[in-house]
Amino acid sequence: MTEAPIGYYVHHHGEGHRRRAMAIAKQAPGRLTLIGTGVAGLQGPFDTLDLPDDRLTGSGFDGEDNACERPDSLHYAPVHHDGVRGRARAVAGWIAERRPALMVVDVSVEIAMLARLCATPTIYVRLAGARWDEAHLDAFRGAQALIAPFDRRCEVYDAPGWVVSKTRYLPGLGAAPASAASRDNVVLVAFGRGGAKTTPEDVTDAAAATPARRWRVIGPMARPLAPPANLDVAGWVDHAEQEIARAGVVVGGAGDGVLSAAAAGGRPFVCVPEDRQFDEQRAKANALKKAGAAVVLPAWPRPAEWPGVLADAEAIDPLRLSSFHDPDGPAKAASFILGQADR
Repeated sequence: MTEAPIGYYVHHHGEGHRRRAMAIAKQAPGRLTLIGTGVAGLQGPFDTLDLPDDRLTGSGFDGEDNACERPDSLHYAPVHHDGVRGRARAVAGWIAERRPALMVVDVSVEIAMLARLCATPTIYVRLAGARWDEAHLDAFRGAQALIAPFDRRCEVYDAPGWVVSKTRYLPGLGAAPASAASRDNVVLVAFGRGGAKTTPEDVTDAAAATPARRWRVIGPMARPLAPPANLDVAGWVDHAEQEIARAGVVVGGAGDGVLSAAAAGGRPFVCVPEDRQFDEQRAKANALKKAGAAVVLPAWPRPAEWPGVLADAEAIDPLRLSSFHDPDGPAKAASFILGQADR
């Protein structure tokens, strides 16, 4: 008897959702179909279903649908949008044709509701932060199980008991490599697709204040007009997690991808959490600070502070940060999902 497929919805804002989905799917060859905008070109032992874009413009996604009226159980539901209509039709059609055992939703309360309306159970991926609005709570209630792609210590203090008891905490889902040898004096500034407020001038001033260090920036930051000789702005790179694992010091926010790669490599980490909905990054940054696992700062340091900040990061026992990563996370997640699908 052929096993029923499993759908895995991949949200298109940020890179962490895609990395998680691919890492998990590789642990369950041939069983998962990755569903989302921009998944058609992904390579691996999985099928894909590319969806029309639901964004109001092509320049980004801020979660705002400009709707004056919306049910409390929805987050993003713009009206008269052909992309939204096409997505719903494609997902419902795939469910009707393939009859999946379940849908993993990472993340969208609307897709979770659509799957349930199509008679399909869900596993919902819970991001960090205080997500206790009605839309999130409805998605959590309707799910067969919840997955949190972060360490249990990153849970917020006011998490409802029933949500915690329904959650499987699975850090290390970013497919980050094992520890690599340090690249002497390189300070790697890593920005994710979710967006950051750090400016080229901020990094230029930091590099100029530490001339004995080499600085390298990866991610979506414009090149400074007059960068110092010790600063390299690389932009997007193909293997960001490998660069993070080799860095002397990593500087970045508390996004899942950067945190997972820094923890997997045991790298000295300077964490400057970025503003996100539901205080997602601050919840993880507070856990790192409480564990003494990283230098956690409320804002980008002044230039004169950088020598001390880097020295403080290098003085931290790397095992403290490594404890926030599980190298077997993708395998455990795949096993959990398959168990839920086949029960």
